Amino acid sequence: MRRIRYVVAMSLDGYIAGPNGEADWITMDPEIDFGALFAQFDTIVVGRKTFAGLAAAGRGSMPGMSTIVFSRTLQPADHPEVAIVADGQREVLTNLKNSPGKDIWLFGGGALFASLAADGLVDTVEVAVIPILLGAGVPLLSASASRIKMTLTGHKIYKTGIVSLEYSIG
Repeated sequence: MRRIRYVVAMSLDGYIAGPNGEADWITMDPEIDFGALFAQFDTIVVGRKTFAGLAAAGRGSMPGMSTIVFSRTLQPADHPEVAIVADGQREVLTNLKNSPGKDIWLFGGGALFASLAADGLVDTVEVAVIPILLGAGVPLLSASASRIKMTLTGHKIYKTGIVSLEYSIG
């Protein structure tokens, strides 16, 4: 069965984006093999806000991957390069997990992560902790979200000070 993996960068104080959605604080570590990381996935799942940021940067879809955007406001005709899903997240993702393919990357979107984790759909949380304190921004998990119990399954410390943490949920 395919897994849904929440793979995200986070500041040391728990933010996945700055106060205005900025990600300029995320450093690219040369030790991290991004090609190998991307090769593990064939589908990316994002929420509307994350998709808007990607689209504004000219990266609304990823080469070689299907992109699914959960949004009740975006119109599919306006974004033909991605699949827009307005309702039925659980059914769509359950069917996707049970279909053949590589793992599914839950790419950003703290609110979407909280919703999918509450439905028991997220299998792993993989956080790259960036050595910076933002003081404010988009939290990894909103204050209104339910508690999520996890088990550490892997970790790595990079020379730049980035710490990669991998957890299974449950």
